[in-house]
Amino acid sequence: MKVKSKFTARPAMDGDGVNIKRVADFMNTRFDPYLMIDEIKSNDKQDFIGGFPPHPHRGIETFTYLIKGGFEHRDQLGNVKAIRSGDVQWMSTGSGVIHSEMPLADANEGLHGFQIWLNMPAKDKMRPAIYQDTAGNPNPMVSNRHGASLKALAGNWQFIDSKETIEASIQGLAGQGAIADVTLSRNGQANIDLSAHHSVSAYIYQGELTYIDTKGEQAVAKQGQLVVIEPERNTHLQAGNLDSGLLLLAGRPINEEIVHMGPFVMNTQAEINQAIDDYQQGRFGEIVSSF
Repeated sequence: MKVKSKFTARPAMDGDGVNIKRVADFMNTRFDPYLMIDEIKSNDKQDFIGGFPPHPHRGIETFTYLIKGGFEHRDQLGNVKAIRSGDVQWMSTGSGVIHSEMPLADANEGLHGFQIWLNMPAKDKMRPAIYQDTAGNPNPMVSNRHGASLKALAGNWQFIDSKETIEASIQGLAGQGAIADVTLSRNGQANIDLSAHHSVSAYIYQGELTYIDTKGEQAVAKQGQLVVIEPERNTHLQAGNLDSGLLLLAGRPINEEIVHMGPFVMNTQAEINQAIDDYQQGRFGEIVSSF
């Protein structure tokens, strides 16, 4: 695995006082089409009990994946779903979504999960919203003989030494996005064909990965870091002396100028101003308390 650059997640707060770690780039889009990776990981309810009350989005896709715990999703489209451990939720917000994400009352063992933002191309930013989740439909998984397992969360994936391609039930992310959860036992390894993608990153959420840096020297990426990888036909993932877990984020850069303000990501300031006005004037709709 050849790493082009490395970023460290920083402590942040969002929603109603939810403590998170965040890697984001809304300026240079160095991991285009991805804009942001938020990780929530705590066994203390005070870190996340406030949840994410109703808020809007326009021009992005939100991709949520839970490893532990759960939350209830509600939106103005009429979707009300409990998203629990192992589930994925994808919203292509397009012209606008208002939603809330609140911790489930029966999720008493802490919360560990991620919300990933993808940019949408200009031509799609004002299309109707799309919602999909995998609740009750487990994500497909494949394992190799070298201590590695890959769970397909979006798109299609395959180990080099396996003839089996696994297809996630969620397809069609912006920027041809594909996302996988890869776990490696201590000193475990995997070879994955990533040559079809123009942009690949890995966010390490547990343990560490060893890799070759731009100087040709061996280095280590640790928990809470995101590395931008050189896509290769045989991309070698190697764990260190700890059991490790990472999210693989692959896709094709959109390469468009963006303007970002809070929950809105558009292409011009005028479009941002319009999004703010539409929201303030109630044109996004509202979440109905019961359906």
